[in-house]
Amino acid sequence: MVQQQHTPSQRGGGGANPTPPLHIQRITHAEAKDFLARYHYLGTKPFRCGEAFGLFGRELLGVAVYHGLSVPETAVGAFGLKRDEQDWLWELGRLALKSGYNGGVLGSYLIRRSIMLLRKQRPVRAVIAYADSSRHLGAVYQAAGFTYGGLTAPRRDFYVNGRIRERGKTKGVRGQWRPRPRKHRYIAVFDNSLCLRWPVLAYPKGDIHARSTVAQRQDAAGEGAAL
Repeated sequence: MVQQQHTPSQRGGGGANPTPPLHIQRITHAEAKDFLARYHYLGTKPFRCGEAFGLFGRELLGVAVYHGLSVPETAVGAFGLKRDEQDWLWELGRLALKSGYNGGVLGSYLIRRSIMLLRKQRPVRAVIAYADSSRHLGAVYQAAGFTYGGLTAPRRDFYVNGRIRERGKTKGVRGQWRPRPRKHRYIAVFDNSLCLRWPVLAYPKGDIHARSTVAQRQDAAGEGAAL
């Protein structure tokens, strides 16, 4: 089994040397699912999994899950690619660390090293990641060296009895349309033939709550970048 081994600090940016050294290896969908159910904010919500990688010390400390793009329109907006031109574009669909290990260097380390392993096993033209603007700014993707492409376009979801109605008609159904939290878009491009159409912007910084309020005001005004 292919592994990446290194020795960053397990708890932040200090100079402590962990024992044993950290390493990253492929894990199964079942292993990723069990870890994410405990440590990812989406809990047991089903997720797509093309490749999964685990960050190990004495135990499993983090998980990164990659899959193909969730919607073809992403590649159309990002690169102008038709549906039959979108092979080997990846999305970092899930990323989580064990409680107590967030806020340091391990998240960006896991992203960088897992992508290195992914590229050894599969063709990788680009990797896209999203950060829910209501929860965080995507600092881990900034630390991993991703390019920032702004916010996704405003969207709304239809709620019935407090839950999103995923499919089906909404006409005549008693419910409520609510703004969907917009997402920060991050991308790492490895194929030089790809021409990024998203704006390349400065990394968002500052108070997450203040920025979330600004995003909500933009939603109400109908502003925002297109996918």
